[in-house]
Amino acid sequence: MRVARRLESFEYAIREIKAVASELERKGKRIYNFSIGDPPAYGFTTPEHIKAAIKKAISEDYNFYIDSLGDPELRELVAKKESQKAKSTFTSDDVLITSGVSEGIFFADAALVEPNDEILIPGPSYPPFSSYVKFFGGRPVEYALDSSQEWQPDPDEIRKLITNRTRAIVIISPNNPTGAMYSKKNLQAIINIAGEHDIPVISDEIYEKFVYEGSFISTASLSKDVPVIIFCGFSKTYRMTGLRLGYIAYHDQEGKLEEMKEAIKKMARIRLCANAPAQKGAIAALTGPQDHIDKMISELLVRRDYCCDLLEDIPQIQCHKSKGAFYLFPKIKYQGRWKNDKEFALDLLNKTGVLVVYGSGFGEHGKDHFRMVFLPPMDEIKAGLERLSSFFKQGK
Repeated sequence: MRVARRLESFEYAIREIKAVASELERKGKRIYNFSIGDPPAYGFTTPEHIKAAIKKAISEDYNFYIDSLGDPELRELVAKKESQKAKSTFTSDDVLITSGVSEGIFFADAALVEPNDEILIPGPSYPPFSSYVKFFGGRPVEYALDSSQEWQPDPDEIRKLITNRTRAIVIISPNNPTGAMYSKKNLQAIINIAGEHDIPVISDEIYEKFVYEGSFISTASLSKDVPVIIFCGFSKTYRMTGLRLGYIAYHDQEGKLEEMKEAIKKMARIRLCANAPAQKGAIAALTGPQDHIDKMISELLVRRDYCCDLLEDIPQIQCHKSKGAFYLFPKIKYQGRWKNDKEFALDLLNKTGVLVVYGSGFGEHGKDHFRMVFLPPMDEIKAGLERLSSFFKQGK
């Protein structure tokens, strides 16, 4: 049977290498999982008050199709949250609840991208940002994040990459996979460039609370007349990954996105609604205790520093400390042992059981790197990194 060509270029390295690990695990191999950004999978369980709200919603039969744009109370709360972040005004009409940020990316690209259109994305970046552009016949264009400059973008390069086919500039800060946070200067420069070309900025802020050095900077807080399309959600901060709940928030002071918003509303209606009971959980997340967030960040800071210290002792690895999110993105010195980062990651997995994601899975600028999370418990981190260190020593 013929398969549509739009799926030929679809790749998702994070899940693809996990499938290899799962097969090894079925055969009895011990796997040390540093691959996926899923806090609940590593013991950071969903807070009890959130689970209680979801259970209550289910038991009270809040299991039907709800408003396609999202629970009205939740949209009001998100609007309030984004207003506080940006020191601006959002209303519930500026908010659409999605089935995770991934659906938000799909919706935005569906509304923006015609065949041969271009979206500027950071390189390296989260794979769906390139995959969905390709799905709609467009071309993702990478602007480099410079590892020698703590993975900061170069606004001058971004300006040079813009053509008459460019439809938006994507910002991911804190960044997946590098853990970098864009400086205020660079954020402002990108917004200004977007304004010069009358295109919106897309700002992925799912890791807004995961900041270890400095402070989170809201992209919308720096923009007066340039539209900012914000992606955020509940998966990471509130440990609700499997419940699949995110949102789009539009910062659009001059109403330039009205046609786009209406188009996305139509798509939201076609897919009916996001998870209804989970939205009650999200209401509890935003209105309930927040102390669990600081506790998790404190624990992750210890794990980050431990991982970085050990990785820096491996001569074949160069690693920058991440300032946000929960990823490290070390560079590999192959020394003739491997042809590329994918071969390295598969060799590491097969010989040691240590599961990381090859950097080229995050785009052209991810080559010669690998991504690892520092979410596992400390005993798991120590055991896995000891095997990683021994793996490199064996090749001397």
